[in-house]
Amino acid sequence: MRISHYFEWEEYITGGHAQSVENQRTMLDRRGIEYTTEPDLDADLLHLNNMGPKSVYYARQARDVGVPVVIHTHQTAEDFRESFAFSNALARPMAPYLRWAYSFGDHLICPSEHNREVIAGYSDAPKTVISNGFDPGRLAGFESLREEYLDRYDLDPPVVFNVGHVIERKGLRSFVETARAMPELDFVWFGYLNPTGGGWVDGLLRSRTTTKLVENAPENCTFTGYVEDIRGGFAAGDIFFFPTKNENEGMALLEAMACGRPPLVRSIPTFEWLNDDEDCLKASQDFTEPLERLRDPVLRERIGRRAAERSEAFTLEAIGDDLVSLYRDVLAEHGDR
Repeated sequence: MRISHYFEWEEYITGGHAQSVENQRTMLDRRGIEYTTEPDLDADLLHLNNMGPKSVYYARQARDVGVPVVIHTHQTAEDFRESFAFSNALARPMAPYLRWAYSFGDHLICPSEHNREVIAGYSDAPKTVISNGFDPGRLAGFESLREEYLDRYDLDPPVVFNVGHVIERKGLRSFVETARAMPELDFVWFGYLNPTGGGWVDGLLRSRTTTKLVENAPENCTFTGYVEDIRGGFAAGDIFFFPTKNENEGMALLEAMACGRPPLVRSIPTFEWLNDDEDCLKASQDFTEPLERLRDPVLRERIGRRAAERSEAFTLEAIGDDLVSLYRDVLAEHGDR
């Protein structure tokens, strides 16, 4: 079995989308599955991770020559909104475009049950939920960085933190305003301040709202920008505050849970698999009350321990066989046609 594992615009895309693709390739490497990162129709199967025009072209060509196509549904119009300047306007034509693009898939991979429910409105192709997962190896030794990162950003525990791109959809306004309402706590957001993570185009892509919220954040709210060793963020943080308004899954959430950091999440359909007051706390609008509760170290330890246990089902080792099995099933089904 040889896979064409193609990620269009790979050199420009960062964040969870890029990490998911890296995770998939790590799983294939560990299982000895041969693959190329080029769109190669001599492969047994074409797996596409970003449905740009080149990917659509090769998906159509694959159909013509009898190569089965698997598409990862990382993108939805719903998840695209409030990401960067003009994203809300672009989300409207994006939905019909993705319906058309996903129609070329023989099988769709959805990173969560919520994503599958959304994608059901885009395509009637068969769908399988396979988590983006996380690699525990990326987090190994994070505890040793705690004092260094607390000192670097002048933070006093318990630290409320988030990890990822700083965009409105991730709950930026809620993060800033909650920090303003709780001046006795330090809030820190580890991650890119710009949608693309670097380059001249950043100034054009960052929305005015994002810029204004960051620039007018209270003194107890820190935005670090790019952090070379993200383990430091999980080391310094004590409460993972993730008020995102729409999410396909949330890889940083899985990593925080694996580190035993109790999560506070917005109560949205994506997180229905989490149990309030067991492996997380949930809130819809006012996040100050659950954060006050999580100042109790006993509660933090209890929820953090349970969160770590739940995260074990999402390691690359736990989900890697699912990806390979899906490839084999699609190939077998395609051969029977």
